Amino acid sequence: QVELVESGGGLVQAGGSLRLSCVASGFTFSRDTMRWYRQAPGKERELVAAIASAGDTFVVASERDRFIISRDNAQNTVDLQMNNLKPEDTAVYSCNLPRLGYWGQGTQVTVSS
Repeated sequence: QVELVESGGGLVQAGGSLRLSCVASGFTFSRDTMRWYRQAPGKERELVAAIASAGDTFVVASERDRFIISRDNAQNTVDLQMNNLKPEDTAVYSCNLPRLGYWGQGTQVTVSS
Protein backbone atom coordinates (compact mmCIF):
# COMPACT_ATOMS: atom_id res chain seq x y z
CA GLN A 1 0.00 0.00 0.00
CA VAL A 2 1.34 3.37 -1.02
CA GLU A 3 2.04 5.75 1.82
CA LEU A 4 3.53 9.24 1.81
CA VAL A 5 4.33 10.84 5.14
CA GLU A 6 5.50 14.43 5.37
CA SER A 7 7.32 16.09 8.22
CA GLY A 8 9.34 19.18 8.96
CA GLY A 9 6.71 21.88 8.94
CA GLY A 10 6.28 24.39 11.69
CA LEU A 11 6.28 28.03 12.65
CA VAL A 12 9.20 30.12 11.50
CA GLN A 13 9.97 33.81 11.28
CA ALA A 14 10.31 35.52 7.94
CA GLY A 15 13.80 35.00 6.57
CA GLY A 16 14.15 31.63 8.23
CA SER A 17 14.47 28.18 6.69
CA LEU A 18 12.68 24.86 6.89
CA ARG A 19 13.41 21.48 5.41
CA LEU A 20 10.41 19.36 4.62
CA SER A 21 10.74 15.64 4.17
CA CYS A 22 8.44 13.03 2.64
CA VAL A 23 9.00 9.36 3.36
CA ALA A 24 7.50 7.06 0.75
CA SER A 25 6.62 3.38 0.90
CA GLY A 26 4.60 0.80 -0.98
CA PHE A 27 6.06 1.36 -4.43
CA THR A 28 9.42 1.44 -6.20
CA PHE A 29 10.35 4.94 -5.17
CA SER A 30 13.50 5.19 -7.27
CA ARG A 31 11.51 4.80 -10.48
CA ASP A 32 9.02 7.58 -9.88
CA THR A 33 8.81 11.32 -10.26
CA MET A 34 7.79 13.01 -7.02
CA ARG A 35 6.25 16.42 -6.46
CA TRP A 36 5.69 18.93 -3.71
CA TYR A 37 2.55 21.05 -3.72
CA ARG A 38 1.23 23.68 -1.37
CA GLN A 39 -2.17 25.11 -0.58
CA ALA A 40 -2.49 28.44 1.13
CA PRO A 41 -5.67 29.44 2.97
CA GLY A 42 -8.38 30.35 0.51
CA LYS A 43 -6.28 29.45 -2.50
CA GLU A 44 -6.00 26.52 -4.87
CA ARG A 45 -3.30 23.94 -4.47
CA GLU A 46 -0.24 24.74 -6.55
CA LEU A 47 2.81 22.86 -7.70
CA VAL A 48 6.02 23.97 -6.01
CA ALA A 49 8.66 21.53 -7.21
CA ALA A 50 9.23 18.17 -8.84
CA ILE A 51 12.06 15.71 -9.15
CA ALA A 52 12.37 12.92 -11.68
CA SER A 53 13.65 9.44 -10.96
CA ALA A 54 17.02 10.32 -12.46
CA GLY A 55 17.25 13.43 -10.32
CA ASP A 56 16.26 16.14 -12.79
CA THR A 57 14.56 18.88 -10.86
CA PHE A 58 11.95 21.54 -11.47
CA VAL A 59 11.06 24.42 -9.16
CA VAL A 60 8.44 26.98 -10.05
CA ALA A 61 10.05 30.17 -11.26
CA SER A 62 8.80 32.28 -8.37
CA GLU A 63 10.64 30.07 -5.85
CA ARG A 64 13.64 29.00 -7.87
CA ASP A 65 16.09 31.12 -5.91
CA ARG A 66 14.81 29.97 -2.51
CA PHE A 67 13.59 26.36 -2.73
CA ILE A 68 15.57 23.21 -3.49
CA ILE A 69 14.10 19.77 -4.07
CA SER A 70 16.16 16.64 -3.59
CA ARG A 71 15.70 12.93 -3.16
CA ASP A 72 17.44 10.00 -1.53
CA ASN A 73 16.48 6.80 -3.28
CA ALA A 74 18.20 4.69 -0.64
CA GLN A 75 16.01 6.22 2.07
CA ASN A 76 12.88 6.65 -0.07
CA THR A 77 12.69 10.31 0.79
CA VAL A 78 12.08 13.50 -1.13
CA ASP A 79 12.96 16.76 0.59
CA LEU A 80 12.12 20.38 0.03
CA GLN A 81 14.62 22.86 1.41
CA MET A 82 13.00 26.27 1.79
CA ASN A 83 15.14 29.31 2.49
CA ASN A 84 14.42 32.97 3.12
CA LEU A 85 10.83 32.15 3.91
CA LYS A 86 8.15 34.79 3.52
CA PRO A 87 4.71 35.12 5.12
CA GLU A 88 3.16 34.31 1.74
CA ASP A 89 4.81 30.88 1.91
CA THR A 90 2.36 29.97 4.66
CA ALA A 91 0.49 26.90 3.45
CA VAL A 92 0.00 23.20 3.85
CA TYR A 93 2.74 21.46 1.91
CA SER A 94 2.00 18.03 0.49
CA CYS A 95 4.00 15.32 -1.16
CA ASN A 96 2.57 13.75 -4.30
CA LEU A 97 3.15 10.65 -6.38
CA PRO A 98 1.73 11.78 -9.72
CA ARG A 99 1.82 8.42 -11.50
CA LEU A 100 -0.64 6.84 -9.09
CA GLY A 101 -2.31 9.96 -7.73
CA TYR A 102 -1.35 9.52 -4.10
CA TRP A 103 -0.95 12.34 -1.62
CA GLY A 104 0.49 12.65 1.82
CA GLN A 105 -1.48 14.18 4.67
CA GLY A 106 0.44 17.43 4.40
CA THR A 107 2.54 19.45 6.79
CA GLN A 108 1.71 22.97 7.89
CA VAL A 109 4.22 25.74 7.30
CA THR A 110 3.53 29.06 8.95
CA VAL A 111 5.79 32.04 8.40
CA SER A 112 5.38 35.00 10.71
CA SER A 113 6.34 38.53 9.74
